[in-house]
Amino acid sequence: MKILVILPNWLGDAIMATPAIELLSKHYPNASFTFVGSYVSIEALKYHPLCEKAIVDETKKAPSRLLATYKLAKELGEFSLAITFRNQLHSSLLLRLTKTVICLAKSSWHSRLLLSHTPHIKADRHLVEQYSKLAMINSDNFDGESPKLKLYIEAKKFAKPTLGINAGATYGSAKRWYPESFSEVGASFSSEYNIIIFGGPSEVEMAQEIEDHLITMGVKNYTNLAGKTNIKELCVSIGGCSLFVTNDSGPMHVAAAYNVPTVAIFGPTKYTETSQWKNKKSLIVRHEMECSPCMKRECPLGHHDCMKSITSAEVITSIKSLL
Repeated sequence: MKILVILPNWLGDAIMATPAIELLSKHYPNASFTFVGSYVSIEALKYHPLCEKAIVDETKKAPSRLLATYKLAKELGEFSLAITFRNQLHSSLLLRLTKTVICLAKSSWHSRLLLSHTPHIKADRHLVEQYSKLAMINSDNFDGESPKLKLYIEAKKFAKPTLGINAGATYGSAKRWYPESFSEVGASFSSEYNIIIFGGPSEVEMAQEIEDHLITMGVKNYTNLAGKTNIKELCVSIGGCSLFVTNDSGPMHVAAAYNVPTVAIFGPTKYTETSQWKNKKSLIVRHEMECSPCMKRECPLGHHDCMKSITSAEVITSIKSLL
């Protein structure tokens, strides 16, 4: 059975879609998947053993996205089942143009117009559960239980206990705690753990700030990997960590997929919707604010109190209680 899956664009969202993909693979034992998605989502999920084809969707870069979507649909051909985890016009259109009869998408004006199965799924539950409900909408025996996150990339085995620090968050500055605070946390555990600083190409400067602070505090047992890893290497290294401290971000969900003990710092986002899924060794540090969750890329009030008010001492205490 050939199944087309349109993955979410963001790394974290794509990883949160993996339980739904696992449910599909169990419900359809003879399934083979074609994944279409952003570069980061494809790089993370293309190692699934049932993935027959993985295609990076670059239609957005084309002079005419409509024409590019049509060409991609013709390249893909027809499937037994197609599902999109994006709530976006061109993804609905892509499914329709493949001429696949059974197409699943969350209810929206464009999905209802173009596709066969468009359930209304409330956003009052974890995103993993929303994705799973969509994937299993045609199953009579789905009990609503979503499995754990799953990445088919083998984690690295470090010689010594390793603390991973991820100060970045691609969505925007409002989700980011402060480099000096992360470095204080790292320094507090540097006698027990080697430290790895993670970050994407746009977060190199932030990671350098953490490194500079660690040097000032006399910490030498660190490695700065910011901007130096591809998606597979990122997963390999995070998966090998003994402990992870992070903002609400894609790497946070990578850590959850490997059940790495994690303390996650939340500010403007909905922790009930995007917290680590089924990682028993995880804690959230957040402060309840009148203005949160605002879900903004930058603090609309200019004070950023949801993050600024969180101290390194709080995070250190949370780590100790986790351990």
